[in-house]
Amino acid sequence: MLACQILPMPIVGIKPIMLVLQYMPSLLKQLFNYLLITFATSKIVLAVNEVCDRFATAGFGANLITYLTQQLHLPLVEASNTLTNFGGTSSLTPILGALAADSFAGRFWTIVAGSVFYQLGMLGLVVSALLPSLRPGPCSPPAAPCRRANGLQLAVLYVSLLFTSLGSGGIRPCVVAFGADQFDQQEEQEEEEHRGGGGGTEAVAGKKRQYFNLYFFTMGFAVLLALTVVVYIQENVGWGWGFGIPAIGMLVSIVVFVVGYPLYVRLKPGGSPFTRLAQVVAAAYKKRRAPLPEDPRMLYQDKELDALISTNGRLLHTNQLT
Repeated sequence: MLACQILPMPIVGIKPIMLVLQYMPSLLKQLFNYLLITFATSKIVLAVNEVCDRFATAGFGANLITYLTQQLHLPLVEASNTLTNFGGTSSLTPILGALAADSFAGRFWTIVAGSVFYQLGMLGLVVSALLPSLRPGPCSPPAAPCRRANGLQLAVLYVSLLFTSLGSGGIRPCVVAFGADQFDQQEEQEEEEHRGGGGGTEAVAGKKRQYFNLYFFTMGFAVLLALTVVVYIQENVGWGWGFGIPAIGMLVSIVVFVVGYPLYVRLKPGGSPFTRLAQVVAAAYKKRRAPLPEDPRMLYQDKELDALISTNGRLLHTNQLT
């Protein structure tokens, strides 16, 4: 059932586009200099990758409803339902991606696989926009009524959108967590304490806040760029370029991300979370009658196991459940 009506996006004026393009090089230069001074190279590479990735995904999906209604000649209700269905699929696949990353693949390779799937889906729509045989011919009703896309043309569309949904499942649950992995808590804390004689924990936490503030700011800037420049190109230049530019952005994102492989902190997968959950339930039931020691240091601890699921190498105990 159609949840809400999605109307085609209006044509974007040329003046905002020119303003964005005029000031963009200066903004990017200042941003890169700030990154270079504040963060390590791995974090800079990751930030550049995420800007390209968010630009690609936002530019790809921002005006897709217009492509379905004006180029494939789908009714507005059917086009809206199609995008709603694949949007829902994209919201479910991150569960599978997160399980794969935590269980066996790791966050790095899950992001790479998701990006490749997303790239394939974008290329499918680029080919669909470029080849006349993969979309209905032009029409001018009522003299020449519009023909709806045939089975093959819709199949290319559905397969492309399915690939983008699978790609979202690998990208969404891992990118923020992978960025947090780049802050090696113990090493950076020791480095800050060696420099300033204390306050290492606060310094590392401050760097994390700076990094994620900048992370979400650059994501917003990339989305702004996509919603202005890319939408204008789609409406006024052509859908081949309109889909092709985000596809190029995704390709740049993949290349930059893979090139930075030796620089990243890559945590090993910790195994299935369901296994650990079952172990906790079983241990809690088995030890339900065990007396609680007054000294927390007498409780069971395993630094090697806790390191993968804690921020400082060991889990902190709480008295809230006693």
